[in-house]
Amino acid sequence: MTTIDLVLREINQELSPQFEELLRAKLADQDREWLIDQIVRLTLDAHSLREADRKSEREAKARAREERLGRLRALALDRDRLATFNAEHEGTTRESLIAAGALAADAPAKGTTLITAAHRGRAGEELLQTAKDVLFGLLFGDAATGTDLPRTQQELLTFALPRHKAAALDFMRASTELTAAGTWQDPDSVSNDERADNVILEVQYGEVDGELVGTGIVRALSIINNLEVNEQILYARMIDVEQTTLIS
Repeated sequence: MTTIDLVLREINQELSPQFEELLRAKLADQDREWLIDQIVRLTLDAHSLREADRKSEREAKARAREERLGRLRALALDRDRLATFNAEHEGTTRESLIAAGALAADAPAKGTTLITAAHRGRAGEELLQTAKDVLFGLLFGDAATGTDLPRTQQELLTFALPRHKAAALDFMRASTELTAAGTWQDPDSVSNDERADNVILEVQYGEVDGELVGTGIVRALSIINNLEVNEQILYARMIDVEQTTLIS
């Protein structure tokens, strides 16, 4: 008597040689170190595998941070460079990025999914990296990173974004992360949210005379939003901090 199990077994027997041949061909093209890592992963139990993944993620983040610090030192961010950045990107919009070839015209509509590298041109990748580096420098830069911005006033930056998009800003440090449920009624009915899972980040930073840093933060966040985060409205607020202290 024929059963579904017998049918599947027969098909599997017919396809196994083809599968093995294709698998061998694919693996032959892979890097030797990658193959060793994959074999090790197959021998680990679930707990060990999770630990290995966490270690790998920490190492990758550490490497990315060191690379960002190196780029920031090379940038030598000061008032003049910041003023130039602010002026160059005063009118940067999604439309201008598409016109410049930095963003594909068929990129996901605002308010939907993250924009990936597949929808960014080379210029878009470079600009996104620069915007993140500048934002990092404005918030955390000091003499050790070659950042020369005489800070005269402490301010608090607060901004919110959906939790599933928070990885776009995972390079942030010394920030407070809060959970919040948001509601957004989109006039165009593209991205209506009801009790959406949002993340609120708060970062205290130093401002310079003329509020160049605050302007730069807005410029950088706008670029990051248009090239990756892709929200219709990326809420951000900056307020003066009259008094602050660290209590131990």
